[in-house]
Amino acid sequence: MEITFFGAARTVTGSSFLLEHDGFSLLVDLGLPQGSDEKKMGEELPFSPTMVDAVLLTHAHIDHSGRLPLLSRFGYTGPVYSTQATAELSSIMLEDSAHIQESEAEWKNRKRKRHGEDPVEPLYRTEDALSVLELFHPVGYGERVDLSPTMWFELRDAGHLLGSASARIHCQTAEGEKTIVFSGDIGNIDQPMIRDPEYFHHADFVVMESTYGDRLHGTEDRDEGQILLERAKKLASITDDAFRRGGNLVIPSFSVGRTQEILYLYRIIIDKKLLDYEIPVFVDSPLSAKATRVFSSCLRDDYFDDEARAMIDRGINPILFPSLVTITDVEGSKALNERKESAVIISSSGMCEAGRIRHHLKYNLWRKDSTILFVGYQAEGTLGRSLVDGTDHVTLFGEQIAVNAKIEILEGTSGHADQKGLEKWISEFKRKPEAVFVVHGEENVSQYFASKLKREHGEHAYAPRLYERFDLLADEIPLQDDTALKKRTAEDLRSSFAELEKSTEKLKEIAERMQRHASAIDLADEKKANKLRDAVLRLTSDVSFLVSKWNKDAR
Repeated sequence: MEITFFGAARTVTGSSFLLEHDGFSLLVDLGLPQGSDEKKMGEELPFSPTMVDAVLLTHAHIDHSGRLPLLSRFGYTGPVYSTQATAELSSIMLEDSAHIQESEAEWKNRKRKRHGEDPVEPLYRTEDALSVLELFHPVGYGERVDLSPTMWFELRDAGHLLGSASARIHCQTAEGEKTIVFSGDIGNIDQPMIRDPEYFHHADFVVMESTYGDRLHGTEDRDEGQILLERAKKLASITDDAFRRGGNLVIPSFSVGRTQEILYLYRIIIDKKLLDYEIPVFVDSPLSAKATRVFSSCLRDDYFDDEARAMIDRGINPILFPSLVTITDVEGSKALNERKESAVIISSSGMCEAGRIRHHLKYNLWRKDSTILFVGYQAEGTLGRSLVDGTDHVTLFGEQIAVNAKIEILEGTSGHADQKGLEKWISEFKRKPEAVFVVHGEENVSQYFASKLKREHGEHAYAPRLYERFDLLADEIPLQDDTALKKRTAEDLRSSFAELEKSTEKLKEIAERMQRHASAIDLADEKKANKLRDAVLRLTSDVSFLVSKWNKDAR
């Protein structure tokens, strides 16, 4: 019972894990590396497709599915297991990914030809994507699927994306049955439309994601309906602000999942009359348009949460409304940047690495009246991350663009569970697994979260390195060291003391301002003098309380 970590090991993207048992090899996910992960991992297959007997796909996002066409390109003909919704979404995502690969190769080859260089081949072509799509075998949640005489698996709703799944693989060994759970991407418990994650309660080994293992979404201990309404109100406020300034609201968004969630929030804005005017919303992405149709076709399936189902039962499509326009052709996309009236423009990709969003950024980033709204995770090394981190200029299509637009983040819209959600997911296991492998997180984050699980939850946790391999029945699994945890703690302390220093300086400024005010006051004006005196005494009392508290703590 051996496992090899071929991707998402101390990286966020490129998920790929090979589980081998009793002569049978199961590949769990085969994602495309993105951003800086691509430089670490490359895009080619790190193994031969002849090693693989079957594939299990947890969900359709490209960082989990994007290299599947490479399997068929190099001769793989085995099954690809997934839920029905994942199969439908993959059918549009993989074909779109192939088109991007072909387009990028064509663009590179035009330049290479001018320089007298040999042409390059795309990573894969449309026919490769179509070939692997023919291998999909839809599986229902809770259904038993036999892989071999000694292996079978079952799926549960991961609550991350339409059709997303966590998987438990059962392996019969000489010592009895051993099980390993692959979390896939664990969903946020208050994610719009999608049901909350379902949990497994028993496993000998666990491979779990850690994308948000070091942060909180700030939505804990609140009612899901309230959170959803607050998020819709926030989106309405950001939209209204951009429109009143006369600019556009540009939303880089993943075509599958996040775009539909944003449309759902706009449907709530309309339904609750949170804005008193019609909101022109343009979804500029052929893939997003197709994905939205898939979501709409699944309205009667058991994928949606209670709030969305209540809307559906009222005869309302939760992601479609009259002022929504989907654009698929290039001319329509170009026309958006010639509009005089304000508009909401939702376009992919979500991290601004490719697609039409880059054109919309080129036309809107320099405008002080426009707003760029980020609604999802931005990986290191991506354009989206640079904008979120506050860069003052970017290069698009060889041109340097000043960042004058307002940069906003819609907090809590991540499809991933935050730190508390991840801790809840692992705490649902009734007995501690023999080992928890922490994957799918930035290098420091995955190690930090593994250390946290070890120290605070007593888990035998470890963040594996890329290409590490373990015999789960024989090898001693390493225990995560605390280097990343100590580094993070030291950084937090430094940051806290820096904030304390700023606050101390501000306190001094307040005291000096009060003294200046006192020296200028007319002492005959008893009312003003007493008001200032009371303010000084209140401030002195607050400081004295803190001094008294810390003196007690020191003793």
